[in-house]
Amino acid sequence: MSDAYDVVVVGAGFGGIGAAIAFRQLGYENLLILDREDDLGGTWHVNRYPGLTVDVPSTTFSYWFEPNPDWSGLYARGPELKAYATRVAEKYDVRRHMRFNTAVDGARWDEDESCWHVALAGGDTVRTRFLVCATGFLSQPAVPDIPGIESFEGAVVHTARWDAEHSFAGERAAVIGTGSTAVQVIPELAKDVDELTVYQRTPIWVMPKLDVKFPAPLRRLFARVPATQRAVRLTTDSFMEFLMVVAMWRYRTFRRLNGFAAQAAGVHRFASIRNRALRKSLTPSYDYGCKRPTVSNGYYRALNKPHVTLDTAGIERIEPHAVVGADGTRREIDTLVLATGFDVWKTNLPALEVIGRDGRDLGKWWRDTRFQAYEGVSVPGFPNLLTLASPYAWVGLSWFNTVEYQMRHIRRLFGELERRGASTFEVTEAANARFLARMEGLLEDSVFRLGNCASSNSYWINNRGEAPLFRPTSVRDAVRTQDRFPLSDYDFS
Repeated sequence: MSDAYDVVVVGAGFGGIGAAIAFRQLGYENLLILDREDDLGGTWHVNRYPGLTVDVPSTTFSYWFEPNPDWSGLYARGPELKAYATRVAEKYDVRRHMRFNTAVDGARWDEDESCWHVALAGGDTVRTRFLVCATGFLSQPAVPDIPGIESFEGAVVHTARWDAEHSFAGERAAVIGTGSTAVQVIPELAKDVDELTVYQRTPIWVMPKLDVKFPAPLRRLFARVPATQRAVRLTTDSFMEFLMVVAMWRYRTFRRLNGFAAQAAGVHRFASIRNRALRKSLTPSYDYGCKRPTVSNGYYRALNKPHVTLDTAGIERIEPHAVVGADGTRREIDTLVLATGFDVWKTNLPALEVIGRDGRDLGKWWRDTRFQAYEGVSVPGFPNLLTLASPYAWVGLSWFNTVEYQMRHIRRLFGELERRGASTFEVTEAANARFLARMEGLLEDSVFRLGNCASSNSYWINNRGEAPLFRPTSVRDAVRTQDRFPLSDYDFS
């Protein structure tokens, strides 16, 4: 007989922690949180590469209900996020519900028992009335499909599986990728290696980083008078919201402001790089907002160093001890660093096999029809399932905005479930279709529809040219909607 729970949450990152807190506030104690890693924190536990930091102000990159007065500065370092996750989980007493080193192979809805059967790696199964997938969009590392990569005999290090014991001192290293992770790790590697080659497929928009430190007296003030930190947060929230709404979602109206953002990034690039050819190679050909931008004061400076080379020709193949470029250039390499991000569309949506009513496979259904999820939370044909890293879920550039509006959705949905004395819920096909139509309509004004995104190679865009990761609204709209969506959008039984 498998163990039985009221709620099983897959993932112990900030999404899973937030969902667990919401369920505990609703009175659910028979709760299990599963994670394949050996501790909580999700992305901020797995990622440990040098230079790891948030690229969203740390005041905004945190729960509204649990401000952290201890951030070292405006852009907190990775270990601080990990410590914050631990503190929140312990304060709200959800850590005791966590089971680590437990991978989930899949889940299947049992119509007769009205429960989910969750299959664990190793053959065990647990049953649960309600299933929450909180695996995040960035949970399955992507390995580039480059001829010969398996034959490389030196060290291969993925930024999502960093080897802290590996020393780069005196080495010849190569970094594949120039996304936001690479922008952070390249300046650190450049300090240690003898030679560093950066293989760039697509340049990234880089803005200057206002890396202000929070001195101890200010942190003490944040702790004693939380309103002071909330005032700082209001500023950073408003700035991030302005960038998101204006540069991306209201592109039709604010095209010129989008251009001003690109110009600001251009000024930063010009001030950092005097070599005209190098500067041209680092200039994106797509509009600002098509691909995740980032902030850095060290990235361009690192590429200026004489022992650092930017290669934009592409890679033809990898040999046991070298990388051969598309232009025939062969470079001897000791260590290959893969800053190639995560495989969002193939293996992250969803990150596990989920089989719902009548044998509907969630991943296959999304790919055969459209990526869709009502309010970025629930899917028709999948009773008692909440999928947090889902289409049209991500609102704002801070993941915490998404987590908190979803917590509001959970509290309202389960409050109605209890009021009715029901045991199952399922969003209706009509409500899901209405929400999808609204999201697609809003995207018609976005940079993804009206801008030049063809050359962006953005993980925000799937192979159909769609951009369904984001909810194309303001954060305020997403939060307000959770208090107002018609409860008749769900069938309760």
